[in-house]
Amino acid sequence: MNDRLKKQIDFILEIDKMKNLYRQTYVLHEDRKENDAEHSWHLAILAFLLAEYSNEKIDVTHVMKMVLLHDIVEIDAGDTYCYDKEGNRSKAEREEKAAQRIFGLLPDDQRKEFYELWREFENSETADSRFAAVLDRIQPLLLNYTKDGISWKEHGIHKQQVLERNADYFSSSDELSELIKNIIDDAALKQWLKS
Repeated sequence: MNDRLKKQIDFILEIDKMKNLYRQTYVLHEDRKENDAEHSWHLAILAFLLAEYSNEKIDVTHVMKMVLLHDIVEIDAGDTYCYDKEGNRSKAEREEKAAQRIFGLLPDDQRKEFYELWREFENSETADSRFAAVLDRIQPLLLNYTKDGISWKEHGIHKQQVLERNADYFSSSDELSELIKNIIDDAALKQWLKS
């Protein structure tokens, strides 16, 4: 096996760990939480399916690459719950260190490309990354809402927390932003979110 292929195989085997990284979001048809691999796959489908709702022109393949890679760093950094104030203080540092190690397993050209895709997602400054972020917000929102707000209720989440978490991305898609706001309003009305 040549050195390039060995590095690629090492990376493939390393990212299999995503299947054992569980998030706070429950899957719909079982009584369990989803893992990072399931989440990333679901986002890639959403990118392809919902691209027409972006307010700006986007490169769907580019968005799909970002969402497939965005949580790989959690192999080392762990999944930080979006409403965990304490955990979010060290999140960026932990994830940067993880990105250096995990993407560092790859051949140099792919290391650079994968790291830049991950960094673009994190920076959320391009139309593609902002749309990817909307998808990353809406997927757990939809699952949580469909499961009667199970995770929100477990953690005692307030409506304002969810609005603040999503507000920066409302300009990326009028239709999806309206959907997010309607879900949040209805969840609060049903008392799945605290007022």
